[in-house]
Amino acid sequence: MADIRPSASIEAVESGLAAQGYIASRQIATAVYLAQQIEKPILVEGPAGVGKTELAKAIAAWRGMKMIRLQCYEGLDEAKALYEWKYAKQLLYTQILKDKLGEVLGGAPTLEAALNQLHDFGDVFFSKEFVEPRPLLQALEQPAGCVLLIDEIDKSDAEFESLLLEILSDFQVTIPELGTVVAVAPPTVILTSNSERDLGDALKRRCLHLHIGFPEQKLEERIVESRVPGISQTLRKQMVSFIHEVRTLDLKKLPSVSETIDWARVLVLLQAPELGHEMVKDTLNVLLKYEADIEATMPQVSTFIAKASRQGVFG
Repeated sequence: MADIRPSASIEAVESGLAAQGYIASRQIATAVYLAQQIEKPILVEGPAGVGKTELAKAIAAWRGMKMIRLQCYEGLDEAKALYEWKYAKQLLYTQILKDKLGEVLGGAPTLEAALNQLHDFGDVFFSKEFVEPRPLLQALEQPAGCVLLIDEIDKSDAEFESLLLEILSDFQVTIPELGTVVAVAPPTVILTSNSERDLGDALKRRCLHLHIGFPEQKLEERIVESRVPGISQTLRKQMVSFIHEVRTLDLKKLPSVSETIDWARVLVLLQAPELGHEMVKDTLNVLLKYEADIEATMPQVSTFIAKASRQGVFG
């Protein structure tokens, strides 16, 4: 059963997320705690792969709530995000009304009375019965609340932000034909952004801001330990140290936490006892996504492994 009550403390948030395999920094746990207490959305910014989307998933799993995801893209509009009309059902209803028109208007003594009766039927076409709710409206209608993930908001058009403002500030939306739909239970709203474009001030004012960057080494080791429990302590320290050295290079795409976890799983699968030059060379494509980045890293591999090995022994 969903627990929509706010957490009692920041520590409770940390332990709750950790139980779902999400190792949160103090900053992340504080933002989630405050968002629950004052019922404000969280705008989570940072590079791809650092756990922004996973945060929403972890909150939903921890609190036993349904997660509704709206994936943003260029050209996204209210028909895909909020609602659209069930046109096929309206057309069928029109045909039924046409067939029964004689029965409907049979008792009307005057033309004016007949028109009034038709007007009453016309309003039915734009009633709740003919609305197909999309993610935003679905989130407002959840009786037990939910986690609403608006993913990669920076990929949508600037005009789409205006559609969100009423929802983000008052957890309601106004539909011209139906009036104002107020949330049954305010959803927990997480917006993510990879900062591909600047977001509007109006949207930012309605949200708590949280930036998730690359984690410190100790925190990243804890994340690997949580997600890849089969990895040895020595190898875990070595590979995380190696990755932190790689992130000092001028690469097109620095390895993110998701790549760290993937690489750890690969090293465990290949039964690597420790980092070695050949092992790193054979699996560097798991960590780096561009050939130019691999070529730029290869000359530094031996140096980085040596530093990582010392970290594994003395870290």
